[in-house]
Amino acid sequence: MVACPDCGGKSCEDHFHQMLFWEAEFPELGVVHHYLVLCYHLQHPRLYSAETLPTAKQMLGEFLAGTTPQQMREKLHRQVDSGKRTHTITGTPASFGRYQNPVQWTLTAQDVVAAGTEAYLVMVERWAQSIYRALQTSSNL
Repeated sequence: MVACPDCGGKSCEDHFHQMLFWEAEFPELGVVHHYLVLCYHLQHPRLYSAETLPTAKQMLGEFLAGTTPQQMREKLHRQVDSGKRTHTITGTPASFGRYQNPVQWTLTAQDVVAAGTEAYLVMVERWAQSIYRALQTSSNL
């Protein structure tokens, strides 16, 4: 199995889907869904457009500081309104996110899944914190 060029993990998309499945199967795990999506996409920045990546990094910092998903939706509602925004959220071959400096990730989706559902909530939060630290350390924040 080849390591992911974005995060260094293996079978990243499979692990992402496994976590989505867990959240569907065990709704109480969904309280960290906002972290799951951001973490996965921040470790695979090409999934975001170049215009969206900076906002995603900012969102992670705000979530870690205590902003709730509802507060974030209210804050960004006009900015992400498809009728008003002039760019795509997702990356395309013509416009995709990338970091200026290489990033050393210390946790990946693979690590979260390996810990299992019992540790899921704790591991997703650790994953989010590790991503924020890695982005700071690499001067990508």
